[in-house]
Amino acid sequence: MRDALAASPPPTRPPSSPPDKPTDEREVHSRLLRLALAVEESRAYWEHVDPSVSRSARALVSFEQRWFGGKSLERTRDLIADFIARYDAFPQALTVLRRWRGMDLATRQVICHWHLQVADPLYRRFTARFLLDRRSLSEPRVDRDSALRWVRAEFPGRWSESTCVQFASKLLSAASEAGLISAKKDPRSLLWPKVPDLALAYFMYFLREIRFEGTLTDNPYLASVGLEGGFLDQRLKNLPGITFHRMAQLTDFEWAAPDLVSWAEVTL
Repeated sequence: MRDALAASPPPTRPPSSPPDKPTDEREVHSRLLRLALAVEESRAYWEHVDPSVSRSARALVSFEQRWFGGKSLERTRDLIADFIARYDAFPQALTVLRRWRGMDLATRQVICHWHLQVADPLYRRFTARFLLDRRSLSEPRVDRDSALRWVRAEFPGRWSESTCVQFASKLLSAASEAGLISAKKDPRSLLWPKVPDLALAYFMYFLREIRFEGTLTDNPYLASVGLEGGFLDQRLKNLPGITFHRMAQLTDFEWAAPDLVSWAEVTL
């Protein structure tokens, strides 16, 4: 299977995309205030969730079976609601994540980061615009005050000051857990997370099956982890299940599997 894409000008949503494809979230919401990246909670969800159990009953089942340890029923409901938005909205991805045993920590972190970006446009903007802009400074650092100023500037008058402070804190927490910035103490250094080949191959197949902002080689998801330009090209040439070539302004993908689930069955 082959996709050939002209690098310029890139359509935001290819007109040939089937209308029933899942799409990345475009409406800004406040779910991040309830839950940041939640890498270990996500792993527990993938290991236990049964999609045949109704979404309304899932919170009670997960609470009774203690998927998330001793968390309260109210907290468990919040977790389940957020994970449904992050993972159940993309059925093929959830199928693969449920079956992916032995996933290492670096892979879990970057996959959780990408899924949160897809499900949350505020986090997507923060990690793929604000943090990238900060990297161009003479001292590439970030702290709560700069994150708070960014939230205020992006959404003037939308939220109260206390809510803006909460958003800034959650954005920093999620980015830290993803390995994009150092932990805790301000000012925080900007980091590049490790992106294993299996994680990148998974996400390329994932992107191929959704409608999203950008193209396969130019999008906020890959840019947020430092995968752009020639460096991305080199990484794409070594991925399991994908053959990639670039000739001038033309990029060419050959896919060994027809979809994400088929790729996982062969590769994982």
